[in-house]
Amino acid sequence: MSDDVLQALLDKRADLLARMAGISAAPVDSGDISFGKRVGDGTSIAVERLTQVAAHEQMLGQLAEVERALAKLDEGSYGTCDSCGGEIPPGRLEVHPWAVRCVTCAAQG
Repeated sequence: MSDDVLQALLDKRADLLARMAGISAAPVDSGDISFGKRVGDGTSIAVERLTQVAAHEQMLGQLAEVERALAKLDEGSYGTCDSCGGEIPPGRLEVHPWAVRCVTCAAQG
């Protein structure tokens, strides 16, 4: 199982890094956009950029979980909740191999 988990985690990390690189890239065409009182291209681009920043932040958090899950594989504690020390249910790990906390602890924030 650990080979499949390792590959899933490595694939997820590669996917996140590629998606984050796309978001982090400078805009291709900013043109002569002004941000005035009227809704126009400038406002649309600003809203899109804010959405991208939020998505980037979410991906950073998920990348940190992937990195932690990889470390847990190395140290032999994969499948153990980082918060309470209990077992992370196999079903949760099947859906989210990068889960580092059980459902109860994850729900608590």
